Amino acid sequence: MIAIRNSTIAFRCKIQPNIASRYPKQGQYCIVNTNTTTKKNSLNNHTKIRVKSTTVEEATATAGTTESTTPIGKTCVAMVAGITAVAGVAFVSEELTSRYYPTPKFDPTKQQFDQSTFAGRFFRMIAACDPRLLFYSNAHIRDMEAIVKNYDKYDDDALLWKAHRMTSAAINPETGNFLPRPFRMSGYVPYNGPICVAMVASTSTPALLFWGWVNQSQNALINYFNATGSMSNETLAKSYSLAVISALSVVFGLTSIIQKRYSPEKARQLLRFIAFPSCIVASSLNCYFVRSPEIQTGIALFDSNGQNVLPGETSQIAAKGGVYSTTASRAMLQAPVFFVPPFLLTLPYFKSLLLKNPTLSVPLSTFLLLVSFGVGLPATVAIFPQIVQINVEELEEKYRNLQDKDGSHISKLYYNKGL
Repeated sequence: MIAIRNSTIAFRCKIQPNIASRYPKQGQYCIVNTNTTTKKNSLNNHTKIRVKSTTVEEATATAGTTESTTPIGKTCVAMVAGITAVAGVAFVSEELTSRYYPTPKFDPTKQQFDQSTFAGRFFRMIAACDPRLLFYSNAHIRDMEAIVKNYDKYDDDALLWKAHRMTSAAINPETGNFLPRPFRMSGYVPYNGPICVAMVASTSTPALLFWGWVNQSQNALINYFNATGSMSNETLAKSYSLAVISALSVVFGLTSIIQKRYSPEKARQLLRFIAFPSCIVASSLNCYFVRSPEIQTGIALFDSNGQNVLPGETSQIAAKGGVYSTTASRAMLQAPVFFVPPFLLTLPYFKSLLLKNPTLSVPLSTFLLLVSFGVGLPATVAIFPQIVQINVEELEEKYRNLQDKDGSHISKLYYNKGL
């Protein structure tokens, strides 16, 4: 591998064994000027190389630093820049929608954007995933909640929709409790993004297992706090254990197979690709195991006005649909994270930038990964509507002969699938 550092190139010398001992030994590193002239196929000929007065130890250190050292400072700056960029995308989206989309009359049982279209669901989710929402205090959120509850006293629809967005992003609609900041959708990029960076950068089994455990632990808690039902601590502990054990088993199994079948160097390269398939399987299993108790307990169903049609009763069929669709969206979430940044790095602009500044490789990859994560998250969640409409013929018998307050037969009901 050739590693560029300033105006110098570090590479492995392949000096013939019979060369005088004053030259580096075969296989060692040496430093040569980039303006060194060599004849075709003459890199093995030491007479065509002008070796600088640099010791082999210094040369090896230089090459090692170039190839393996991660610029921690620049990478941290890239993380902050990536999170800021995601907040910027949310801000631009908010400005564009307020300017070009008419603000509808506020209704606490509905959404600002048309949830029957992907665009409407995306605009809603990009607003919900805005990292800026993390800076509002709980007291301020409660004030916004009071405005929403007394919406008939306000004429400013824009204010009411903003208050609704802030409260729904911070408060579980089923329990009314605050969601811890790391487990809100607005906290996904700031808290989970750096973990994804660490997973992608991992090239050893211990590192993959550790960051896989951290990632799946956070995912389990996100799934738990954003669930639509309730579960006991015993059920939570059991679901968490199954989720993490299954996730780490996938990581360990794939890494073991690769390490047994390939050489150490080849295995090290292939381990970089373990993160994607392991994350797809692990995140899906994690979501399913943590949310699966809802299938046993069921979830409540509502009419078009947001009223619970059978208080105290739940539907297992609706719960199953919610869990399955959420599990599918978790699997799809991995694609933007693992495919978009490598594709962008193949573009001429980024290739030229990295050629001139090799130390920007990790920071730039970090920035692109976080932005892809921040935009890909609302896009994948928007594939399935959060408030799902379902025909009563598809539900349990107890929901099939209900009537509204006017005595009309209710043919469609709704449920919140969760995030």
